[in-house]
Amino acid sequence: MTNTRVQARPTQIGDAGIGSRVLSGIMPTGDLHIGNYLGALRNWTQMQHEHESYFCIVDLHAITTPQDPARLHEKTREVAALYIAAGIEPKVSRIFVQSHVHNHTELAWILNCLTPLGWLERMTQFKEKARGERERASAGLFAYPVLQASDILLYGGAPPRPLYVPVGDDQKQHVELTRDVAERFNRLYGEVLSPPEPLIPQRGARIMGLDAPDKKMSKSETSQYHSIRMLDAPEVIRKKIARAVTDPGQELRFDPERPGLYNLLTIYELFSGWTHEEIETNFAGQGFAALKKELAEVVSEGLRPLQERYGEVRNEPGYLESVLAEGAQSAHAEGALVLREVKRAMGLG
Repeated sequence: MTNTRVQARPTQIGDAGIGSRVLSGIMPTGDLHIGNYLGALRNWTQMQHEHESYFCIVDLHAITTPQDPARLHEKTREVAALYIAAGIEPKVSRIFVQSHVHNHTELAWILNCLTPLGWLERMTQFKEKARGERERASAGLFAYPVLQASDILLYGGAPPRPLYVPVGDDQKQHVELTRDVAERFNRLYGEVLSPPEPLIPQRGARIMGLDAPDKKMSKSETSQYHSIRMLDAPEVIRKKIARAVTDPGQELRFDPERPGLYNLLTIYELFSGWTHEEIETNFAGQGFAALKKELAEVVSEGLRPLQERYGEVRNEPGYLESVLAEGAQSAHAEGALVLREVKRAMGLG
């Protein structure tokens, strides 16, 4: 059967209707940075009051490449605590660890058996992560987009429930693959799975690296001056911003043709809440030193409440584990309904 891909219409945050659901997650590898905060977590805190929300820590995706077990376990808890510290409320949203809900892997196997090899061969992220060593890359790395599809489709319920996945432009391909997989299943076995739509942040979707403003800020970059981490101390933030790449020219204004400056001003905008005009007026006649000094203060102050809340979450005995246990229980119960219908439609069991 040929792939009749239907392009999903990117939905802006706030567009979705009543009764909709949202699913997203972050891998517990590397250190979360302000790109993760501004482009994802801060938007999720808004979404949770507009949609029924499921936010997981995708540790099964992490093991598609080698991981240190102790570090993976610790990073999983760190990411979960940062979710809560950023404003995701356990009483409103389901916060859980992917590997705590076995429905994800069971549905992934079923969907793997329906997904053509050619669809996976076109996924750009496998090519990037394998980095020319295709023969040595794991089967899990190749097939993880199907696990990602199962992560999403487990919580959609039957059509026509609206199902949204908040992503940046670089992740839309995964949502489109998930739509293809759901539509293929529905053609073969009936209307069981809800094809998702990408939910595109209006602001903060692409925070660029401080040392490379032509590349999106990434957890996988090793340079200490690439990103501002969510748990960085104020003195570290000042040092990193002081070293940030800028551009020729003196006037401080929002100019996409000057990517280093544009990135710094965008970060200032998102942390301060000021408009472009207010920011440009504030820095009129001043240079990069003034911008970097004030930006470091704005970012440090913006992260301060989050860092304080993170410390509280990590220091309260048993709290984090209880949140994850309750989230997993709720996610398992919901996902089991979809998995049961998938298996019934296919004649399994």
